[in-house]
Amino acid sequence: MTVNQQAQKILDAAAKAEAEGMPTPKELGAVALRDVFKKTRGAMNPPAPEVGLIEDLNIPGPGGEIPARYYRPADADPNEKLPVLMYYHGGGWMVGDIETHDVICRMAANRGGFAVINVDYRLAPEHKFPAAVDDTWASVEWALAGADGRAIDPSQVAVGGDSAGGNLSAVAAIMARDAGITLAFQALIYPATRMALLTESHKKFGKGYLLTAEYQDWVHECYLRNDADREDWRASPEMAADLTGVAPAYVMTCGFDPLVDEGKAYADRLSAAGVPCTYRCFEGQVHGFITMGGVIDEANEALFEVSDAVAAAFRS
Repeated sequence: MTVNQQAQKILDAAAKAEAEGMPTPKELGAVALRDVFKKTRGAMNPPAPEVGLIEDLNIPGPGGEIPARYYRPADADPNEKLPVLMYYHGGGWMVGDIETHDVICRMAANRGGFAVINVDYRLAPEHKFPAAVDDTWASVEWALAGADGRAIDPSQVAVGGDSAGGNLSAVAAIMARDAGITLAFQALIYPATRMALLTESHKKFGKGYLLTAEYQDWVHECYLRNDADREDWRASPEMAADLTGVAPAYVMTCGFDPLVDEGKAYADRLSAAGVPCTYRCFEGQVHGFITMGGVIDEANEALFEVSDAVAAAFRS
């Protein structure tokens, strides 16, 4: 299998920028990197579709208010209580925000016919682990309690996200199980499931495929308080002793992603625990492609597949 032709153009551009002396993410630092991430992702997004409602709001959290954005699909009855997907953006727990993932949340809402709440959890290094986990759980509890009276169905709450957001979604599903709460679904898009770089895919794709080993080392350094946190299942959900009874899942990986092996391993663990789990690998793709639908056609196909899986779970 070869890299998707459109994705390869992104890799070529990244290699050229590196050769021309572009600063590394660590050299830029977290604050400057957030601006770069926002600009580059914005340039690669498809056009933002119209939706039925967009509302910026704040969710009460353990560290203060958590910004979020609420979407309802186009043509939805404003009074109908819709199922809701709580979405957690990627970006290594350090970059990304509501804006970087606005378009895919709009697209998911329209495609799936459900509401979406795009959650802007606290970021490292200003807010170390487990701040992002705490915000994620606070937002789930808020939705389950009725989302402050919004027209969502609190008995139909799913979690989902890409990369770091996939990690947080997997953790939230375990926390819900432990709290005796039934979530409808977990949609894990190339999730980080283990705070180690030990798999074959980490060795094989750790350089030249956007998500480098060097960057991941720095991200872990920024996000975690100490090495002991690597073994905490709230940082590494693959370390959870038991996954029995967590929400049904869809797990997506990419064939040229350092995280592909750990994503597959997590899907296998879910299935072995008796959790209904659909696993899908986009063999020619690279990490982060889901937000590149303006330049990679398969990104939109992948997002629609995820949205369809969430919608099917809400119907079941």
